[in-house]
Amino acid sequence: MSTVQQRGEAPDASALDGIATDLTAWERARMLQSRAAQRGFDWPDARAVVTKLYEEINEVLAEFDALQSDPDDPAAQDRIEDEIGDLLFVATNLARHASVDADQAMHRANAKFERRYRAMEVLARSRGKALERASLEQQEAYWAATKASEKGNQCDV
Repeated sequence: MSTVQQRGEAPDASALDGIATDLTAWERARMLQSRAAQRGFDWPDARAVVTKLYEEINEVLAEFDALQSDPDDPAAQDRIEDEIGDLLFVATNLARHASVDADQAMHRANAKFERRYRAMEVLARSRGKALERASLEQQEAYWAATKASEKGNQCDV
């Protein structure tokens, strides 16, 4: 059995060797993807990654459907975790294609969610309600109003 060997590499060396294991999961995913891409294993463009993202979403949905049809399936949680992991891995790949730091993007998304949720709580209180006592439809209306307010638009609740 012969292996393809580059100068100075051990016969069983991998392009993925040497990537630190103590990185955040987002950063390690980006590094793994970048190394593979350097060897030609990459999507041609971001649009192809988005297509793959939809495929992964459908696989997550299929696992939720399988769990619903057999709630006692002991392996269901593992399969859902695997599929969500694949979804996040592909999302990281999309961020890499867009030259976006996935970890930084998550920090920004967290901050935006927190800011908007806190604004929803204030809005509900200003209407004399506790947000947690509002229906989901009312909470979604508060969310839409908060989002519209951030964008400088008017949205009645």
